[in-house]
Amino acid sequence: MSPDAARSTAASELDAPLDRHLGPVAKLLAKHFSITTVGELLNHFPRTYLKRGELTPIAEVPVDEEVTLIARVQSANSRRMRTRKGMLLEVVITDDAEGGIGAMSLTFFNGYGAERDLRPGVRAMFSGKVTVYRGKLSLTNPAYVLLDEGDGDPAYVNRPIPVYPAVEKLGSERIALAVGTILDTLRLTDLDDPVPASIARRDKLMSLSTAYELVHRPQQVEDAYRAQHRFRYQEAFVLQAALARRRALAAREDATARPPRAGGLLDQFDARLPFTLTQGQRDVGRTLADDLARDHPMNRLLQGEVGSGKTLVALRAMLQVIDAGGQAALLAPTEVLAAQHLQSITRTLGPLAEGGMLGGSTDGTRVVLLTGSMSTAQRRKSLLEAASGDAGIIIGTHALLSDNVQFFDLGLIVVDEQHRFGVEQRDSLRTKARTSPHVLVMTATPIPRTVAMTVFGDLETSTLSELPAGRSPIATHEVGLTEHPAWIDRIWARAREEIDAGRQVYVVCPKIGDDGRSEEDVPAPLYGDPGPEKATGGQQELTSVVGLSDDLGAVAQLQGVTRGMLHGRMDPQDKAAVMARFADGSVQLLVATTVIEVGVDVPNATLMVIMDADRFGISQLHQLRGRIGRGGHAGTCLLVTKLEPEHPSRERLSAVASTTDGFELSQKDLELRREGNILGASQSGGRSALRFLKITQHGTVIEKARTDAQEIVGEDPDLERYPGLALAIELYLNPEKEAFLEKG
Repeated sequence: MSPDAARSTAASELDAPLDRHLGPVAKLLAKHFSITTVGELLNHFPRTYLKRGELTPIAEVPVDEEVTLIARVQSANSRRMRTRKGMLLEVVITDDAEGGIGAMSLTFFNGYGAERDLRPGVRAMFSGKVTVYRGKLSLTNPAYVLLDEGDGDPAYVNRPIPVYPAVEKLGSERIALAVGTILDTLRLTDLDDPVPASIARRDKLMSLSTAYELVHRPQQVEDAYRAQHRFRYQEAFVLQAALARRRALAAREDATARPPRAGGLLDQFDARLPFTLTQGQRDVGRTLADDLARDHPMNRLLQGEVGSGKTLVALRAMLQVIDAGGQAALLAPTEVLAAQHLQSITRTLGPLAEGGMLGGSTDGTRVVLLTGSMSTAQRRKSLLEAASGDAGIIIGTHALLSDNVQFFDLGLIVVDEQHRFGVEQRDSLRTKARTSPHVLVMTATPIPRTVAMTVFGDLETSTLSELPAGRSPIATHEVGLTEHPAWIDRIWARAREEIDAGRQVYVVCPKIGDDGRSEEDVPAPLYGDPGPEKATGGQQELTSVVGLSDDLGAVAQLQGVTRGMLHGRMDPQDKAAVMARFADGSVQLLVATTVIEVGVDVPNATLMVIMDADRFGISQLHQLRGRIGRGGHAGTCLLVTKLEPEHPSRERLSAVASTTDGFELSQKDLELRREGNILGASQSGGRSALRFLKITQHGTVIEKARTDAQEIVGEDPDLERYPGLALAIELYLNPEKEAFLEKG
């Protein structure tokens, strides 16, 4: 019996359209919050609660946002409007703060009812969008509800007022009435609970129907907190069950086993290596080898420090697949990175990458590149080698996903910087294989454990934490130009010192030219690097690649230095030419955007200057820093900022300067910022999946839910005995969330 067939009548009520119960309000809920069913409305939880006996601090009210607050009417005056018919009512409300700072102006056009209701001394709840008019906080035509004293009944006075996410056309109080109608109309006691009864008994969790009643209509605020605790676990459990079920379903798929072959390409490659693998690389390599030898698809996340050798580990896995008669596709997010992979892999393989070619290994393979900017002839040649099987490794960008790209026997997909690709793109590549291919996802952004469990929870995870021998230390310094303006000259003098010593220098800028636009072809890292406005409030004049490159020509310390410029809007061939010249040393100083953030490998580069470093998040700064110190010489990274020392964004720079441990920084990153888009795209209305679960705070809850979910799904992968859980996975996780989770 399928989970759909197992739904109870009561559970089906959650699917019922709202217009059966709410009439016109249902249309507003659908328009503004994408809430169309009973279940979605019940999961549109209050964002906070107001106490009837307490006034809201007006000084803390945010501007340009919809708010709900309780205040006392201080004064009310009406007058006729001069330019049109009718009257204007001006009301001043207060929170009784000392010094008169807790006041706000309300304006009502033709507010005859408000004139009657809002007398001095009256307490009311007001809802509307806060603006600033003549330097004062203001609400125009706000909705309001008078708050009487309930005949002195303490139970009434102490009853909290739920405040919902609202919009101007649909205020919190109307949403509360709609929810109350649903709670009074339906019999919620028969709902199939997503949380199994055994777990609810073990953890003393209230029933689902009680939780809905108390979270929406608490008698006291403690009731709401207890209900939130119940929903917090439910959110974690439903999410982890969805991930566990995806793992279980993937394990049922058939894949072609790709066991190691003695004396094959992998053994020959290992024999050629001029260095010894780290213990971590050997351990992860054995794990991948075992996964590839099974007849079920591998789905594994490989994370590690910048420069920890993830690509080498992935290459060894590719060679094992080629030894077993298959091919490997390496999907890279940018053409610069794809070209870098081609160069580094062919250089590392040597004759093993020249199969069938003069001077090549007799049983070697070929490595080809496929990108959108290639000429027709180049593209045709790569397509033919991929389709014929002559090429064992096919490296490319989104061009690999084109319908006319075919493989002889695609056995392994390696996705570099996975968060930069969507589910449709990955699935498009999967369909090009005869059977389900093995998948290896790589990320150079170390991921805190709670995030890994939640975002990549359907993948097995391997971690490389140690750096290969020979990696040089990197010293990082925060350079505040506000407190030390003269240091800018010292920066360029320092660059010249490195160049005179035979080294090379990166200078990174946050935007390309004077149009204010940032790099376009490199999406933001996995979780939450702040956008420009969030980072500095949009007040700062930013350094551009084009502008700085021109300015450096007049800097005395850099006379005679050969400069290059690199950004995402350059012609791909020009980008490749610049990188080639930087790699061979003919360009000594490269001014670039974050297009060099990942994958670029020039061992001779020892100094990185990041201009307006406050515009980048912690993970991005750590990635950029990883481009230097890759040879035998120590590296130096300068984080240049024009922000005041007390600015909050400076804390990020201090964190990066204090350590080169990416895992420590990833946790710090998580603590410093709001969770934002950790779990994916925007979450709208009642279909938002995570309201009470905070990744930064509730690791213990996530761990417990993960263990419980694995046990439940392990015994019943189709959830036939858990119809409430199956329904919750379908209803509770919105389509955007599901798509994001699929990216794992």
